[in-house]
Amino acid sequence: MLFNSGIFLFFYLFLYLGFVLCKKTNIQNFILLLGSYIFYCWWDYRFLSLILISTFVDYWVSKNLQAIHDKKKTGNKKIWLAISLIVNFGLLAFFKYFNFLAENIFSILGLLGVQDKPWSLNIILPLGISFYTFQTVSYTVDVYRKRFKAIDNYLDFSLFVSFFPQLIAGPIERASSLLPQLQKKKEISEEMIRTGAWLIIFGLF
Repeated sequence: MLFNSGIFLFFYLFLYLGFVLCKKTNIQNFILLLGSYIFYCWWDYRFLSLILISTFVDYWVSKNLQAIHDKKKTGNKKIWLAISLIVNFGLLAFFKYFNFLAENIFSILGLLGVQDKPWSLNIILPLGISFYTFQTVSYTVDVYRKRFKAIDNYLDFSLFVSFFPQLIAGPIERASSLLPQLQKKKEISEEMIRTGAWLIIFGLF
């Protein structure tokens, strides 16, 4: 779903209507999360599972890191951080570089006289995987370094990872910048609407 497409306009209007009709922050965040997942699934619903895996792993890892910081449990922080890095960058590397590595390996084997039929997997690069991978990992690293305290609300964290305006094109947001905005009560003023409309029109132009 492209930002400059007609379908996005209808998607956004329905999402905005649901957002303004609901006043509670947790309900607004649920609507935004649901809209973000629909936005991503519009391209290919199968890759939503990758976002869900990254979200669950980093929420779980960060909670355990915070428990170690608070001395509520014992453990090796580096092991927990390694779990996050291996899962997230493992998925990124697989989808981004598997075919590239396979082609080069078979090229080298061909130069060595090893006769084998080259093969590769029919893999396409999921939209936005680099952006949400680095965003969720940066959160875990911040918790690991005690720069940010792990949050308890899984809904808010899920929205932080998958927030649709920056999901497929960035920028990569730090938790200290975006999460507080998601957690506080959201009020929409006329000035915000005018500024936002101008930015959208300028961007489309």
